[in-house]
Amino acid sequence: MTDMNEAVITEALAVIDKALAEMLRRELVSSGEVADLLLDVRTLLTHPAPAAAAL
Repeated sequence: MTDMNEAVITEALAVIDKALAEMLRRELVSSGEVADLLLDVRTLLTHPAPAAAAL
């Protein structure tokens, strides 16, 4: 389970880093774009973990 949490956090950080790089090139960022980014991060962090494979 810890590996799954780490994978989700790593993916969330990648999304944030990509969005920050894009936003830094712009002078203005709309509130809609910030909301979209936050929703993407929230989705990644709350996405249910896949069921563990039966042994």
